[in-house]
Amino acid sequence: MIRVLVVDDDVRVAKVNAAYVGKVPGFTVVALAHSAAEALARLAEQPVDLILLDHYLPDGDGLAVVRELRRRGHHTDVIMVTAARDVATVQAAQRHGALQYLVKPFSFAGLRPKLEAYAELRRTLDVGGEAEQAEVDRIFGALSARSAAPPDLPKGHSPTTAELVRQVLLTAEEPLSAQAIAERAGMSRQTAQRYLKLLERAGRVVLSLRYGETGRPEHRYAWASPG
Repeated sequence: MIRVLVVDDDVRVAKVNAAYVGKVPGFTVVALAHSAAEALARLAEQPVDLILLDHYLPDGDGLAVVRELRRRGHHTDVIMVTAARDVATVQAAQRHGALQYLVKPFSFAGLRPKLEAYAELRRTLDVGGEAEQAEVDRIFGALSARSAAPPDLPKGHSPTTAELVRQVLLTAEEPLSAQAIAERAGMSRQTAQRYLKLLERAGRVVLSLRYGETGRPEHRYAWASPG
């Protein structure tokens, strides 16, 4: 079993996330924590394979927790689960070794594929031995399946921004307007529209029309299901 520590300052959210984890075969939640200090204490008490880590904590932030973990010699894997949508935080999480970054709010459908991909990564690494190029590619690609990740982008476009748009669409319960996507991703409507058009042309986003009382159609976007 993959042992998971769920860290979130909101007690209710922590319980919901723990329930999500418990629904994925092969995972078990061994502890909950609601602050940076409590998270570090839980890690000192028992072994943990994976942390679902919120960024906004009452006594610090998630990135500070990761830095302290590494300073103490812990190599526990981290998936950030947070409402922090600014690109600087996303990039900092990546640089500090976070394996994935899931933007709140998200549903079980948004979390499950990330946990399953992580389990696949663990199975690949547990084999050990030397790796040929194909095996190396498999290890590096285990957490971002080609069918789900944003496509190669034209020069001047940010993969991080495209990923933020993808996360919003993946966690949405229904198709969203460009304005709603922009608000959830913390970007301008114009930026959201630019990336939505790119993703639609790449076949990753499905565009539908919704007719309101004025008779003018509103564009709604949803992430295309793989395969």
